[in-house]
Amino acid sequence: MTAIRTIGVLTSGGDAPGMNAAIRAVTRTAIYNGFAVKGILRGYRGLVEDEIIDLQSDSVSNIVQQGGTMLRTARSQEFMTPEGRRRAYDNMKRSGVDALVVIGGDGSLSGAAIFAREFDVPIVGLPGTIDNDLGGTDATIGYDTALNTIVQAVDKLRDTASSHERLFFVEVMGHTAGYLALNGAIASGAEAAIIPEMETEVDQLGELINQGFRKSKNSAIVLVAENPATGGAMGLAERVKQEFPQYDARVTILGHIQRGGSPTAVDRILASRMGAAAVEALIEGQRNVMMGLSDGKIVYVPFSRAVSHDRTIDRSAMDLIRILSI
Repeated sequence: MTAIRTIGVLTSGGDAPGMNAAIRAVTRTAIYNGFAVKGILRGYRGLVEDEIIDLQSDSVSNIVQQGGTMLRTARSQEFMTPEGRRRAYDNMKRSGVDALVVIGGDGSLSGAAIFAREFDVPIVGLPGTIDNDLGGTDATIGYDTALNTIVQAVDKLRDTASSHERLFFVEVMGHTAGYLALNGAIASGAEAAIIPEMETEVDQLGELINQGFRKSKNSAIVLVAENPATGGAMGLAERVKQEFPQYDARVTILGHIQRGGSPTAVDRILASRMGAAAVEALIEGQRNVMMGLSDGKIVYVPFSRAVSHDRTIDRSAMDLIRILSI
């Protein structure tokens, strides 16, 4: 195996608060250990289009508190093709990059696994996604900040819901995973969470209405995970209009506001620990692994497990919402 002299770092897919903290940690840990560092702009698209820059220690100064990603991010259809990946590899080698740190979600890490397999490139991944839906890790970079953004928004909506005695459906992100909706509901005191993981087991809206959720309250807030299959919050509100017209249902879709903002201390610390660990993993000869968090410790998670979507929802959390909403 060729000795690693230069480490490339990129952010791919949807941005997540804490990505800059991760870039900073990768860059400075690499430099501390004697490596050169290259930043790839706009994710895999930048690799295909040869947008590769040098990173020094001062390149990542004053970014730990910033949301988004200083390296920018984009989706790349070309990287999904063998020809595009060949171009990416040629550009990488021409720039002297020997190994990659990829910061992103399941699509980004799936792409990393394919690229590593085709060209025998040492790649380590960091779980950068607000969805918290990657396997093998208790938390992903950006999840805590997004969760806090949701709670702040719901706290404000509660005033209007109470004043007008309305049922509010608040749609949150999650890419068909219910972690933001579920834990956002607990943290904000919402009356219910409707999540994709439960849709095949029970009519969540019907159960919610039939339980008489407004018997002791003059308003209600329900967090809904985005779900194209059911139409999300808009689809649920339309059902209420047709089937339960006695309720005044309104919809708020938080959208991309959940991705932005200064990362919380939790996300800054997590990103910093994982970024440093990624460089240490490469030094140890690790490849095709994602940095994960398990019981407070950083662990190595094979890409195959990280993108397997084998995480399960904690059913006791659903029970907790129901108990606390009476």
